[in-house]
Formats: sequence, C-alpha cells, structure tokens
Amino acid sequence: MLNIHNLSVSFQGEYLFEEVTFRLGEGDRVGLVGKNGAGKSTMLRIISREQEYDTGQIATDKDIQIGFLKQDIDFVEGRTVLEESYEAFELIKKLEIRLEEINIELAERTDYESDYYHDLMVELNEVQHQYEIHGGYSYQGETERILMGLGFNREDFNKITDTFSGGWRMRIELAKLLLQNNDVLLLDEPTNHLDIESIIWLEGFLRNYQGAVVIVSHDKMFLDNVTNRTIEISLGKIYDYPKPYSTYLVLRQEMREQQMAAQKNQQKEIEHTEKLISKFKAKASKATMAQSLVKKLNRMDVIEVDEDDNSVMTLNFPVSVVPGKVVVEAEGIRKSYGDKAVLNGIDLLIERDSKTAFVGQNGQGKSTLAKIIVDEISYEGKLKLGHNVQIGYFAQNQADHLDGSKTVLDTMIDAANEKNRSKVRDILGSFLFRGDEAEKYVRVLSGGERNRLALAKLMLQPFNVLVMDEPTNHLDIKSKNVLKEALKNFEGTLLLVSHDRDFLQGLTSTVYEFRDHKIKEYLGDIDYYLEKRAVENLRDIEKKDPKVKVKEAAPKVEYKDQKKVKSLNNQLSNIESDVNKLEREIKKMDADLAADYDKTSAKPDFFAKYESNKKKIEQLMAKWEEVSEELDLYN
Repeated sequence: MLNIHNLSVSFQGEYLFEEVTFRLGEGDRVGLVGKNGAGKSTMLRIISREQEYDTGQIATDKDIQIGFLKQDIDFVEGRTVLEESYEAFELIKKLEIRLEEINIELAERTDYESDYYHDLMVELNEVQHQYEIHGGYSYQGETERILMGLGFNREDFNKITDTFSGGWRMRIELAKLLLQNNDVLLLDEPTNHLDIESIIWLEGFLRNYQGAVVIVSHDKMFLDNVTNRTIEISLGKIYDYPKPYSTYLVLRQEMREQQMAAQKNQQKEIEHTEKLISKFKAKASKATMAQSLVKKLNRMDVIEVDEDDNSVMTLNFPVSVVPGKVVVEAEGIRKSYGDKAVLNGIDLLIERDSKTAFVGQNGQGKSTLAKIIVDEISYEGKLKLGHNVQIGYFAQNQADHLDGSKTVLDTMIDAANEKNRSKVRDILGSFLFRGDEAEKYVRVLSGGERNRLALAKLMLQPFNVLVMDEPTNHLDIKSKNVLKEALKNFEGTLLLVSHDRDFLQGLTSTVYEFRDHKIKEYLGDIDYYLEKRAVENLRDIEKKDPKVKVKEAAPKVEYKDQKKVKSLNNQLSNIESDVNKLEREIKKMDADLAADYDKTSAKPDFFAKYESNKKKIEQLMAKWEEVSEELDLYN
C-alpha cells in the first residue's frame, strides 16, 4: 500500500531521522511513538505529502487516498456543522457547482437549435452521471448518519462550528475523514480533545477499520486498545515491532538485554584474541598464527547495543504554605455563554490535601468551573477560597499563550521575580532545556516541548493548590509518567481536569462527573467511576425503554427532607466506596494465594484478615440495604 525507503529529514543541520525504511499494509494499525521533538508529527506530514523530505523515496499504490487528522484544526469561521462536514466531498461539491452553472445557463438561453446549446445538454448528462456515480444523491444522508454516530443531535447540524468546544470540532474533522473512505488514516494526537466516552467510541471504530492507520498518541491505554504494531522514533532511528505499545516496551527491553549480553561475550572474545596476538607476535614460529588472528578480528562484526534515549524531566511540586482545612467552597454556581447554559446550581466543597478529578463529555463545563475557581471568568453564585490558599493554574491551552518570538530562556526570565530569577537555568535544566536548548525560539518547539516549558513557568510561582486542565496534552509517555509521579507526591491539593484514563488511574480519590449542567460525586478513583457509570448507562437505557413503567412524578420535597436525602445519598456513596476497597483487597489476597500459597498462608493473621474483610462487606451490604430502604421513602 505504502512504502518508505531510506527516508532522511534534517532540521537546523541535525537529522530528525536518517535512512528510515518501513512499509504500511492493509489492516496495519501503527502506534508511532517517541519523545517530544523526535519527529513524529513531521513523519505524518511527510506521508500526507504536506512536507518535503531531504532524501529517500515514498512509493504508494495508484489512486491511494490519505486522510490526515492534525493536532490543530483550522475551520473556516461561519460554517455550520453540516457545511463543514460536506467539505469532505470536494469532487461532489465541484460537480454541484457545475450543475448549477449549466442549469442557470440553459434557463437563460433561447438558441435551442445551436451547437453550443446541444453541447451544454451533453455536458449536463455527463456531469449528472458523474454526480450519481460519486454518491451525490446520498452523501447528505450519509453525513447525518456519521455525525449522529459521533454523538451529535439533529438540532446541532445547523449550529455554527465556532460555538463548539475543541473536542466536538475534533469529531467534525473525524466525521470528514470517515466520509472520505480513505485508504490510510494519519491521526496526530486524536484523543487530546476527546472525552472518555468519545475515546472508547473511536477505539471501536479504529479496531474495525480495513485500511492502514498511523496514530501519534501519548495515551498508552488508547494505543494498547487499538494498535497491532509499534514504530518508535528514537535518536534518528526507528524500532518497528508487530505488537501494541506495552508489549513492544517489554520486547525491546529484552532485545537490548540480549544485545548487551552478546556484546559482553564478544568483548571477552576480542580481549582473549588480542592477548594471543600479542603473545604470538613475539615468536617467529607463531607469526602466521598471529596474522590469522588479526584477520579474524578484522572480519568480526562488532555487536552494537541499540541506543536508548532515557532523558526525562525531573519534577517536584513544593507546597508554599499550609492552607485552611476547606480550600474551595462553592454554592449555587451558574454560568451561561449567551443563551447556552453550561453550569446551573453547582455546590462544591474541596478540602485540603484532596486529589479530585473533573470528568465528563466535552462542553459540559469542566474547564469552565476550573476557570471560575481560579477567578478567570465571571459567574453567578458564591465561591470562597479558604485561608492561605495560593492557586497554581495550568490551563488547557497554556502552551498556546507562549510568545513564539521569545527564546525559552527569555520566556522564563520574563516570568521570574528577583527571588527566583537566579534559579531559571536550573529549572530549565530539570525540564530538559539544557545548554543550547534554552536558546531555542518558542515557535520552533514541538507541542510537547511547549507544554514542558509551560510547566517550568508554573514552578516560578508559589502555590498549595494545583488546578490543572488537561496537562498531559502533547506530553510524551515518559514525561507523563514523571508528571503523574510528581502529582502523586504533591502534598497539597490537586484539582485535575482530564480525559486520560491511564493518567488518572490511582491518582485521584474523588471524581466529579459533569453532565446536564450539574455535577455528581463519585468517592473513588477513575476505575470506580467507570464501573459505576457503566451500570448507570444500563439504567438510562431502561428509562428510555417504553416497556418499562415510568414512575409518576414525586411531590415536591420539603427543604428539611432535601437535607435528609442528601445525607442518605452521601452515606450510600461512602458505603459503596468502602465495599469497593474491601473487594479489591480480597481480590489481591486471592491472587497472592494463587501465586504462592505456602508463602502467603504463612503470613501472621493472613486468614484472620481475609475473613474479617468478608465479614465487613456483609455488614456494609446490610447497612446499604437499610439506607436504601430509608431513601426509597423520599422517592
């Protein structure tokens, strides 16, 4: 389908990659990975014919169609969702324009017997035939079907694209790619602006895609769920394995270890041979033998170990001062953009040292509430920050606000104060901007490098509360792991807006879902939220089933009863969270027993704790039924 042979690309005198060769075939779903700045996006632009390369060849099948989903989507302002989606049908749109021109000219002319009129009629038939062949009479219905499959409602079709968030605009661009029936799909960070539900939908689509797909992504779980092949760009070379990302990492490490062992054995052999040569040279009778050994050494292929770029940023978020117990207290928060309500009646309490995730579909108000908390936008309602609260804020588009005309070093110096200006070089060094890297202009940095610079700027201000909106966008996997570990060790309060399941796992202890202008609390991590959400989805389906009897509307609840209902719901959530933790602990104990029964069972009090956990679950479930029955009285 597509062959790349000895491809080389240089930038400012240095090779991004040199003499790279690989092939893309039907059914290949390739994860193109590597550190920020390694050349992943450059490779996609070259394959899509948007960028030239220095040397090498790219050969493709005849009439191959390549679709390219870029990181940054530029829509023409003023188009509706349908109008933008119809841009996928370039040939059909040209044929429509020509049909309209011919029909207008035919209506205005009266020289029915002329050759020109006859030629117009012939062209009309030909254009209509081409229009029909290329799906001109069905493309509008197909467009609506795909848009609805991607989560759009019919009432969204005639809305202007400017009014949609980045995630929804990404879906429009995806719809265009799907409608084009491309042979090769190139996706550059497709999950950056998608919510978790959209990512799961995209995973399902790509797994069933018949053509070739090349995906640049730093979402390890997404890569593992979709790809069947991994190509890593590292230090100008590529490493190509027919396995998903996590499996590839294991295999590559095993290969390096084998190479190192073989290299060590070969080095011993070389040293032994060199000793023999030195020994035999001194004796005339052994001169021939020495010469033979020298030739043997010269013929030997020296085993090399693949270089591995293990440089990672070092990150530590210090807490400025200890704040009060309550960090953020919000009551009745409302926010609208024009006629569109985003948040309505939001109550929120964030306590010191808590780690909280905001999740939900795009456009549901996650970033909006984050901006309200950091006092970046106006709102209705009450919001109070606690005593001694100092907020550090990383915005979703933080990297876009950097001045491209400045160098990395100047960007930091301008953001520093007298106390920390002397530390700028050290901070940049810990974020991998060392030596000449600090003199680079911001405009030439990759998306991930810009994000690293934005994080470095954040370190110049004091904070004890971190509000981070999609901080992992564009960060390579190693940098993401460093950031996650730093946030785990952060002793302050964390509020995190993210769609990255892998990043969120084990990082937060509370999840707030944003839906229908409201928020709902889940007392657990992202896995607990997804588990509970799947159950709720089934309930939602049942509610929409006409066979299921719908309860009559309950009478209005008194204010004192509202407080009681809220208290009972909190009790249920706490019980469910405790049960979930105990079940995980029992599951781990079962796994330990299965792995090594003798060693595990020999631990003191192991079985006593095992039985205690089971008994606690029974007690909690009994309490859950009791609270549920009491709650039913108010429903």
